[in-house]
Amino acid sequence: MKVLFVASANRNGITSIVKSQGESLIRKNIILDFYGIKGKGIRGYLSNVPLLKKHIIAFNPDIIHAHYSLSGIAAGLTGVNKPIVVSFMGSDTRSGYLQKKILHLFIRKNKWQKVIVKSRAMRNEIEYNEARVIPNGVNLSCFKPVDGQKLKKKFNFSEEKRTILFLANPERLEKNFHLAEEAYKLVNNDTIELQVKYNLPSELIPEILNAADLILLTSKWEGSPNVVKEAMACNCPVVTTNVGDVEWLFGNEPGYYISSFDPKDVAEKINMAIKFSKEYRKTRGRERLLALELNSEAIAKRIIEIYHEILL
Repeated sequence: MKVLFVASANRNGITSIVKSQGESLIRKNIILDFYGIKGKGIRGYLSNVPLLKKHIIAFNPDIIHAHYSLSGIAAGLTGVNKPIVVSFMGSDTRSGYLQKKILHLFIRKNKWQKVIVKSRAMRNEIEYNEARVIPNGVNLSCFKPVDGQKLKKKFNFSEEKRTILFLANPERLEKNFHLAEEAYKLVNNDTIELQVKYNLPSELIPEILNAADLILLTSKWEGSPNVVKEAMACNCPVVTTNVGDVEWLFGNEPGYYISSFDPKDVAEKINMAIKFSKEYRKTRGRERLLALELNSEAIAKRIIEIYHEILL
């Protein structure tokens, strides 16, 4: 089976998340190619339609899998007679009235054969009950627990203090870094440091997650936050706001804490997580991911099943 992934390539190329999913499909013997869209906003995406059409004709895939709704719109407008699967990535489910109408138009006109979302909340947001809920999987051969103390120096983390890691660009408004800052000030503990890192090479992410004592996510919204699942794969404690599917991800697993958007509550959860880290160091998040079948191989199998449904 030949599959073409269509995704944004605006930020240093196609994201590691999309690449990782593609690689998991290749390991399942899918012949896969990527088309990276360069250009922002609806005009930027639409400017890719002629080149994308040429790429589709040249590669001749059995399935086009577009990541992000605008990629799906661009693929649908090529007019090439190929089935299209669209994966919504998170922010695109929070679109306005007009964009939501356009998305439903593409679904009704059969431009998109299948729609994938990362969580039930996302399915509710796009108001399309037939969307399939398939979170991104985690490559457990890359994300695994190692001795983080030896890695602290590599990332300029204090070797004496407990490190809270905010692994996102603080300039992105949806990541809500202001809340993280306010909560950290309220913790007011000189044995704890807050480190902000972003735009790291993908191969360093497993190491920096292990080097941290706590992962902090204060987002206003998420689909199925990858950093949370990756931290769980490394058995690292997490404090997060109640976004996406984190309640389902955590279950009752110790070492994982969900806060409100009140800085005092976030600070309280940070203190609880740091206490856990001091006492136990590592969680059993990896076992939880395996129980939920969120490893990349299991997710790849579910995606391939959707491809087969379309082609039958």
